[in-house]
Amino acid sequence: MKRINALWVLLAISVLSCHTSKMAVSKAKDRPVPDRIEMQSILGTLADDMLQGRLTGSKGEMQAAKFIRSKMEQYGLVGAGEDDSFYQSFPFKNNMHPHAQMSDNSDSDKHGTNVIGYYNNTAPFTVIIGAHYDHLGLGGKGSGSRATTSGEVHNGADDNASGVSAMLLLARHADQLPKNYNYLFIAFSGEEEGLIGSKYYAAHPTILLDKVAFMINMDMVGRMREDKLLVNGTGTSPTWDKILTDKNPQKLHLVKSASGVGPSDHTSFYLKNIPVLHLFTGQHKQYHKPSDDVALINWEGIQKVVGFVQYILRSSADQGKLTFTKTKETQSKRPAVFKVTLGVMPDYAYEGEGLHIDGVIDDRPAAHAGIQDGDVVVKIGDMKVTDIYSYMEALSKFKKGQEATVIIRRGEQTLEKKVTF
Repeated sequence: MKRINALWVLLAISVLSCHTSKMAVSKAKDRPVPDRIEMQSILGTLADDMLQGRLTGSKGEMQAAKFIRSKMEQYGLVGAGEDDSFYQSFPFKNNMHPHAQMSDNSDSDKHGTNVIGYYNNTAPFTVIIGAHYDHLGLGGKGSGSRATTSGEVHNGADDNASGVSAMLLLARHADQLPKNYNYLFIAFSGEEEGLIGSKYYAAHPTILLDKVAFMINMDMVGRMREDKLLVNGTGTSPTWDKILTDKNPQKLHLVKSASGVGPSDHTSFYLKNIPVLHLFTGQHKQYHKPSDDVALINWEGIQKVVGFVQYILRSSADQGKLTFTKTKETQSKRPAVFKVTLGVMPDYAYEGEGLHIDGVIDDRPAAHAGIQDGDVVVKIGDMKVTDIYSYMEALSKFKKGQEATVIIRRGEQTLEKKVTF
């Protein structure tokens, strides 16, 4: 038998080892990470037909609440609801419009359920991390559904099973979050009825609100596009400007809004003088329709949002209770009251002048006038449109049946469209 040069043996082993290592890395990249699997399982369960759209006060809502509680228990949280349970029951009555003006609902015999879990680091201050889990049930008149027919399950995969899955993923790793804070995780119900669940919690807190450092709300974080993340409430504390930069580790492009008031649950805490942030990846054509389903979810985008929240918590850990600031928008930019609609979905991530249209709703004034997705509204009647506020102000000048000339930009063109409201 011929002697084999030892150098060649070592070289062969090295090549084989390198090849094997590359194969292992390749397989690891192809294999979903445990967090992704868990997130998909949570979101898929909440958006399943068996929960019948998670309408506040329904059997499906309670099934969802029990599922969320089971996850909180699995992740080592303790109940922080009524009588140290995970649940907080609240009365409500159905509003005719989602996100309607909040009321106390004290004369109602219907009840919804918040699900509340606590991770105690024996720190002096607590961060509240919230997301609503209710949705529109089977739709129908007065539900806020944009579907043309009723009776279909509105699964609300993005709105807001996505936010709940992100919240629970943070809870899963609560032991890895900064020890400078305790963490209160709240899955709100009644959000679609007018922020009822979060308003009730803010009025009947299970921890001292003056020991809350700040509140983070995740609502519709499942449809990230071009790494854009809308962050509302940036004016509620001077600390946010130092933390919220595009140099974040996730390299997200942040579209910031100062106001602490908006159509989601952070508003209830802002009104209690607590600094807030609302994270949101934008509206889409499936908003409040049965087609808001799991197949359209951007899983990587949700994980980036989770990573971004972890970054915020790390960056603020040495700040303790953040200084609260009232935002100017609550005084100078109150939404106008209007009785007509153009029938479009605004692109809230748009940073140019005018109202960029993310989607045109079928059989509504804009669609009848030939306005298209991607158009930018720059004028309605005599009023210039520069942003969402001036758009609403312009609509407030019209009544049903009136006509208006709407000026739009479409690429390089400027077009006039006749709209009948």
